[in-house]
Amino acid sequence: MVTRLVQIAMNARDDAAVGQFWAKALGWGISSEGPGVTNVEPEGIAYPDPTAVFVDVISVPEPKTVKNRVHVDLATTSAAHHADLIARLKDLGATPADIGQGDDVPWTVLADPEGNEFCVLEPRPIYQDTGPIAVVVVDCVDPQAMARFWGEAMDWTVHEVTDDHAVLRSAKDVGPYLKFLRATDTKTVKNRVHLDLRPYPGDDHAADVARLRALGATDIDLGQGDVPWAVLADPEGNEFCLLTPL
Repeated sequence: MVTRLVQIAMNARDDAAVGQFWAKALGWGISSEGPGVTNVEPEGIAYPDPTAVFVDVISVPEPKTVKNRVHVDLATTSAAHHADLIARLKDLGATPADIGQGDDVPWTVLADPEGNEFCVLEPRPIYQDTGPIAVVVVDCVDPQAMARFWGEAMDWTVHEVTDDHAVLRSAKDVGPYLKFLRATDTKTVKNRVHLDLRPYPGDDHAADVARLRALGATDIDLGQGDVPWAVLADPEGNEFCLLTPL
């Protein structure tokens, strides 16, 4: 039994507006599975697909109060593309964000219309085949521990582990990377962006939940009520959902 990362879930007070921003930013389409949920999806790719990590924007009443511990890095293919993308994102409503990156980094830090931080990376050869999302980045205290947990929780391959970061990618070696990046601050509130995992067709959802608990995941109540998926937290308290097999 294995799971895989299929999407990120992003909280927003206005899911439609934030969903529209991300659809235009990524060049993707929009659908909705119900009120309060805007699904941002690459066109021409059937969900789920390892070549993309989809985005669900979910309406919540509470505003953003702290820097997100999960964010995305966008890929660019040239210096001109980098400059053009930043200009286009600002036209869509993105604003510069200061998260302590300083003035000498080659990437650009922005925030979407509700303040969700993200980075536009300078061209890097490693990200030329990822699609518009190069990396999903998770702040953490111990990248090595996160590599052990997430490397066993999913069938994604661990590519690199250091004291400062751990990097994983789909078992098929396509799509975005997942990076756990050492941060000096610790988690204090519920993450406004979290990972959603999904078992493969025919897998036993209850057995997968039990396996994740045995690896160190804990049950968490976010007010989800009676839902078919499981809401868990990794060993550093980062919330994630184990969706039903598909």
